[in-house]
Amino acid sequence: MSSITPCRRPRHLLALAVAAALAPLAASANPEVRDDAAVLDAVNVVGTGETRQVQALGREELARQPAGSSALKLLGKLPGVHFTSADPWGNYEWSTRLNIRGFNQNQLGFTLDGIPLGDMSYGNHNGLHISRALIAENLGFAEVSQGSGALDTASSSNLGGTVRFASRGPQAERGATLAQTVGSDDTLRTFARYDTGDLDGFSAFLSGAKHDAEKWKGYGAQDSRQVNAQARYADEAWSLGALINTSRRNETDYADLSLESARRLGMDWDNYARDWTRAIRAGFGQFSGGVNSLDDAYYLGRGLRDDNLYALNTDIAIGDGGSFKAQVYRHTNEGQGHWVTPYSPSSATLPLSLRTTEYTIDRGGLTAGFELPFGVHTLSFGLWHEDSDHNLQRNFYFLNADTPPNRGYFYRSPDVRVFEQDFDSRTQVWYLNDRIALMDGRFTIDAGFKALDAEIEAVSRRGTRAQGRIEAKDSFLPQLGLRFEVAPGFELFGSYAENMAAFRAGVNGPFSASQSGFNAIRDTLRPETSTTFEGGLRYGNEGFQSSLTLYRVDFEDRLLTISQCAGIVGCPSVLANVGDVETSGAEAAIDWRLGGGFSLFGSLSWNSSEYASNYLDGTTLVPTDGKTVVDTPEMLANVELRYAADALEARIGMKYTDERFITYVNDSRVPDYWVTDASVSYRFGDLGFAKDLKATLNVTNLFDEDYFASVGTNGFVARDPQGLNYTLVTGAPRQVFLTLEASF
Repeated sequence: MSSITPCRRPRHLLALAVAAALAPLAASANPEVRDDAAVLDAVNVVGTGETRQVQALGREELARQPAGSSALKLLGKLPGVHFTSADPWGNYEWSTRLNIRGFNQNQLGFTLDGIPLGDMSYGNHNGLHISRALIAENLGFAEVSQGSGALDTASSSNLGGTVRFASRGPQAERGATLAQTVGSDDTLRTFARYDTGDLDGFSAFLSGAKHDAEKWKGYGAQDSRQVNAQARYADEAWSLGALINTSRRNETDYADLSLESARRLGMDWDNYARDWTRAIRAGFGQFSGGVNSLDDAYYLGRGLRDDNLYALNTDIAIGDGGSFKAQVYRHTNEGQGHWVTPYSPSSATLPLSLRTTEYTIDRGGLTAGFELPFGVHTLSFGLWHEDSDHNLQRNFYFLNADTPPNRGYFYRSPDVRVFEQDFDSRTQVWYLNDRIALMDGRFTIDAGFKALDAEIEAVSRRGTRAQGRIEAKDSFLPQLGLRFEVAPGFELFGSYAENMAAFRAGVNGPFSASQSGFNAIRDTLRPETSTTFEGGLRYGNEGFQSSLTLYRVDFEDRLLTISQCAGIVGCPSVLANVGDVETSGAEAAIDWRLGGGFSLFGSLSWNSSEYASNYLDGTTLVPTDGKTVVDTPEMLANVELRYAADALEARIGMKYTDERFITYVNDSRVPDYWVTDASVSYRFGDLGFAKDLKATLNVTNLFDEDYFASVGTNGFVARDPQGLNYTLVTGAPRQVFLTLEASF
């Protein structure tokens, strides 16, 4: 498999990136600094005025991606951000993985317009994925705080960074937009939006998206239907807004591979659908075509998600420069994960059945905050409160040999219910921060803290899984940030932050153990915590932006599901604290307008995340001390060249991802890889009653590279020297999409 042979690591590029980031300092003794340097439409690698690392992507960057691309995929070009997915848009949630500075997705925080999205994991218990929360075309910008988000971030999982998404709200001008995308694997996407414009202070928009596509390998649909609507009334001193977002998602799974099965069956191997007869034979152990185990393939898997998100918000000016902002929200979700399993027969003649993991979420909350300036101080304080009801079930449905389960819908009335749990979660966060501006604003200090109290009450309705109560609480989680403007456009910054994560309700939390297992840990289990130090420098002028950041993170009380005794004793596996993780790293980024219509973006990240202790799995010592954290590439690099002249814009970008370990003792890994994407767009201007007609051609994975995209889809194991763990998915091959967009 030459396509997945490791290539040389570009370690020397780190020094080159640092040199490139600093070179214009000598060339620009008296730069002309942009007043809006912090809000460039394309990429903001500076974060001017911030006391911590903050970087953002704006509308121009979003428009360069294939229509419907997840906002998470866009963030993958920023330093310190590692994103993978099996599909070309980054929307297939089973495979979606976001890692920032060694922290995985359920250790990060996410919000949309201030509404908490939870940890956005696949079996989510407290939120929803951004690809369902908002139509991609309605995204206004996405902002990453790689080290720690602001104190007012509505998250109980942001041990590492935070990601803040903002929607593109109602526009001042009346008009409509229609976009149609066609492309590889029968992709057909339609997006429409209508804005009322400003009507004496009132404005609103209504939009919808219909996305249909087939999987790029195997059989199955990747379909979604979404509606977004917002309305706002704004006066001189106050505004009132409302939001309604709905999503209906039906996605068919790609097969999980192991290193061994990929060598034996090929990187393009997938599940059996629509070969129902072959799947039945395999269920009886009658393998064919190189298959030698039940785990090589299943008939199919599927994810169904229905979501409704509602919010009311207000923004009121107070005195000279003060403000009060508040928002109430509600989110309802129903989801089912389908797996046609050969491990539980429907009958003596049909060795397959449908296993489901079924979820519902009904959560509501409030965020509120004051900002009051006086003298050199700006005082911010506020709260976030959320109550969430989450139901979790594991069920089996018996199938009919004459009717393969090809159609995706919500199943009802299971034949076997293995377990059912209800979770009542209450989360409260209070924060206080003082921003002190000294030396005419050149020196800024942020000092504050937040208090987190997250309690879960679980009730077991059926089965042997645990019930009870557990709480994560800390009344003082401090943050301190400093920023100093050395010269116009040139800043030094540094920050310190402590964070704690709440325990998880649902599939992978402490209540996934038996009652005896939970009772054994409930009084000693500690929530995960982190301490982050970061510092660096920024430089920006009209045509150039750059940043260089160094960081250190101490992650304590890592949680892992392990055995509590020797396997022969038969005690259950439970969640346990297994030690710490130590992380150090460096990040550099530039965005350079070269002249003649050309511009260059580059980012380079070096990260060292290592387990700091061994742990016991039953009576077996797992020697993880000094080993690299799973799914944490040491090096990440992105290089993108853009050209824009008159109506034409072209872009080509290359992304490098270093090798990644897939076992805790580092005896198995996936190779490094480069992936190249390209796009070209042309604006035709007005055509008949259509205004600003635009055509965009996107090509993803331009050189058709074979590579392992996401790892850990079925979790990680301590050891796997032969590469037998089915926990890998391959990245999409070359895909081509054409979008026509017009305004009316």
